[in-house]
Amino acid sequence: MPDHRPAEAAPESELADGTTNGAFSLLRSLQASGIEVCFANPGTSEMHFVAALDRAEGLRSILGLFEGAVTGAADGYARMLGRPAATLLHLGPGLANGLSALHNARRAQSPIVNVIGDHATFHRALDAPLTSDIEGAARPFSHWVRTSPNADSLAVDAAAAVAAALSTPGRIASLILPADAAWSPVTAGRPLTAAPATPQPPIPVGADAIEAAARILKAGGRAALLLGGRALLAEPLEVAGRIAAATGAQLLAPTMTGRIQRGAGRVPVTRVPYIVDQAVAALKDLDTLILIGAKAPVGFFAYPNKPSRLWNPATRVLELATPEGDAIQALADLEAALGAGRATPMRTRLARPERPQGALNLDTLAQMVAATLPEGVIVLDESITSGRGLMQATSGMPPHDWLLGTGGSIGWALPVAIGVAVACPDRKVLALESDGSALMLPQTLWTYAREQLDILTVIFSNRRYQILHHEMQNVGATNVGPKARTLLDLDNPVVDWVSLAKGFGVPATRAATLEEFGRALDAGYATKGPMLIELLC
Repeated sequence: MPDHRPAEAAPESELADGTTNGAFSLLRSLQASGIEVCFANPGTSEMHFVAALDRAEGLRSILGLFEGAVTGAADGYARMLGRPAATLLHLGPGLANGLSALHNARRAQSPIVNVIGDHATFHRALDAPLTSDIEGAARPFSHWVRTSPNADSLAVDAAAAVAAALSTPGRIASLILPADAAWSPVTAGRPLTAAPATPQPPIPVGADAIEAAARILKAGGRAALLLGGRALLAEPLEVAGRIAAATGAQLLAPTMTGRIQRGAGRVPVTRVPYIVDQAVAALKDLDTLILIGAKAPVGFFAYPNKPSRLWNPATRVLELATPEGDAIQALADLEAALGAGRATPMRTRLARPERPQGALNLDTLAQMVAATLPEGVIVLDESITSGRGLMQATSGMPPHDWLLGTGGSIGWALPVAIGVAVACPDRKVLALESDGSALMLPQTLWTYAREQLDILTVIFSNRRYQILHHEMQNVGATNVGPKARTLLDLDNPVVDWVSLAKGFGVPATRAATLEEFGRALDAGYATKGPMLIELLC
């Protein structure tokens, strides 16, 4: 078979300095557009990108042992900083391994720039084993997809990818990097770096829409503002709190939301309950539901004889700002239209509980987490059934951030914690994780250890997919026999989380009583660096 490599492709020896090829141009342009971190799991096609990293001063590169750890870390980084990191993924299968976390990141409105290696352009037609439709795989999980055709295009394409990711409300951009585009020289006279491109701004909310919402709120009745995205951060919540104080409106957050800033001194917001019956009961008396950066609430799943739309059909739903809209400005304009600027919002009072004593159960473990929670901690909550009482128990703690699942793809908390800790190195990160979810990506612990990330991980080890036991009841599949239970339980064999964590280089301990749990939390907060607690519950 003839050699399909074009004659003009330069051998690597001609590019020994690594400063004139497409890979270096790509990295230079990513940095010029503000990229400071690359979470990576590279392969052969990306080796020129990897080699160029040593010449990209100021760009931190972090290895994840699975692509889901890489894309999840980029999600966490973006949730905290509002700007993207880059990921480096290996061809279609590498992208596929990272898609689950990208699904969650998309729902979290996290800006991410994926760099996905591909075969050299002349090699694709040969159908080598790793050949796949990378663009086709990327599109359902990305807002922007582009394949760079050559080295000269990479500078502009990199800038465009970052601008696409930074477009409101935060988007996934996937740039596909053929190997020959990475290794080939940039044409003499062509710039190695492109200037940053302009992101798509938020859609402005018109004056008529603001006036209509103000009229509804002034008229009285039972109203609620359902806030989403960055409207759940402390400063926008202050504005929403003044609107609520002036009008009597409730403040709600979606069940699945990427980040809430909460705690003592901050304006409280109530999540729409996950359980359908509870959500319907919470919303049934509303006359008006105003959406600001959020979508109308629907059930997580469909259930027999239960509604999918959670609001009362008699409730008027007003979409003031879509997720792509300018929710922050909409709140400010609505406050002005209502004359609510001098209203005093309700703020959460400091109310730390005493350390609980007695038996370990779901109530007392939530109280122990609350009693020990330090100020400024960033909590990632994928505790599922074991942590149902955690948000209520911790509401009056000192100010902190609370991160939640967004897309329903489980196993998100451990990888997202990587990006959170990288983004906020001066803050303690607390990952509250269920054992079933944690088993999706336990290898993230290796990155915790290698990077010495300040993450305290609590594994709620009930040794079963308890949420699925509940869901069997919810959907009416009540005849659970021994075959069904083998797909829901994790006790044969038992996973030894302490040994597993230590094997990845993370110090670990096991707690079986409430007192042991409290001592372990104290030790974890006093430790700078990673630590894991397996809580038998």
